[in-house]
Amino acid sequence: MTHPTHAVVRTGPVRYATAARFAPPRPVAADDHRPPSGEICPQLPSRLDAVMGAPHDTRPQGEDCLNLTVTTPALDDAARPVLVWFHGGGFSSGAGLMDWYDGGALAAQGDVVVVGVNYRLGALGYLCLDGVSDGNLGLYDQLEALRWVREHIAAYGGDPGEVTVFGQSAGALSIRLLLETREARGLVRRAILQSPPLSVTARPRADSEALGRVFAGLLAGDPRTAGVPAILAAQRETARANLRRSGSTLEPPFLPVGFPGAGGGEEAAATVRGLDVMYGWNADDMTAFPGEGDDATELTRRVYEEPLAHYGAELARAGARVHTYRLDWRPAGSPFGATHCLELPLLLGTRQAWRSSPMLGREPWAEVDALGKAVRAAWIAFARTGTPGPTPAPLVCGRGPEPT
Repeated sequence: MTHPTHAVVRTGPVRYATAARFAPPRPVAADDHRPPSGEICPQLPSRLDAVMGAPHDTRPQGEDCLNLTVTTPALDDAARPVLVWFHGGGFSSGAGLMDWYDGGALAAQGDVVVVGVNYRLGALGYLCLDGVSDGNLGLYDQLEALRWVREHIAAYGGDPGEVTVFGQSAGALSIRLLLETREARGLVRRAILQSPPLSVTARPRADSEALGRVFAGLLAGDPRTAGVPAILAAQRETARANLRRSGSTLEPPFLPVGFPGAGGGEEAAATVRGLDVMYGWNADDMTAFPGEGDDATELTRRVYEEPLAHYGAELARAGARVHTYRLDWRPAGSPFGATHCLELPLLLGTRQAWRSSPMLGREPWAEVDALGKAVRAAWIAFARTGTPGPTPAPLVCGRGPEPT
């Protein structure tokens, strides 16, 4: 099978919204002509650096971080399908602007437009503390980015009526929550959820407020005025306190808070009716989280496969059209197997961005890219038609549950 490619233009960063600390995002004013900062949300090193490797690109960090990048075959009026990327990172690290998430290969292969989104992270995005923040600001940032896409993507060669959101881990959890909100209705036609650990989608408000008080005590100052280094230092200690509380290396310290509609129900069902949704996991996802147990296969089944099957059945009952995938690829020389994040270099980024990534082992980049073409073809087909089409092993795709 041949894969036609197109030259692409990667534009940005583009400021899609502005926000004061702990305030909701606002669209950029028409008379705001400031150049975009190019900042990403302040963050500590990722807890998955041992698996993915540390990022090779460095980006300025700051609170003017509501930026995105657009990769398109041409700045014309071709009205191409649009794929909007929400990165993972445990709601505490990552950025859509990172070279890991360069959409060039995807845009070129599929003649599609790819948007990579920054959103607020950690305490700045998900602190829940009385008198300071009600939480969920990172989710509201993502909604604002989708509104930006609706209003502006036509100028970048995209079709605002053909938007597929795709995200991995925390990004996939975000999509699950957004799909269950009235505000996202009409902004998204299709969705791809990659390895979402559904058991940690959101916390009850009381638990979130309790952890917020732990953070405030560790900060020993006013979160509204504290410097960013102090915020990050308190985040680190809050993560340690949460690990002692939960005993889980999987559960992030900051999570969405009881988002309206989350958990199903009639209102959530109404928002997903008619959508195309594909979800899946990697066969050895849990090897990325040492400390959860020795049997990664059993843990992956309990944390990913079974909850996703239940979620797929809920989606089908609500009227969504559902497809599934599983990635069984185990790179040569990798101690992690088909681990969490392994599909990322198959979809996004470049050889340079992913060089020396521990999870890729000794696999030659030519082999990575060959499998990447097949995976990208499935994602592109889904974005265009709502079905991934036939796929070669080690990517196994199929129909999801039927309505009952």
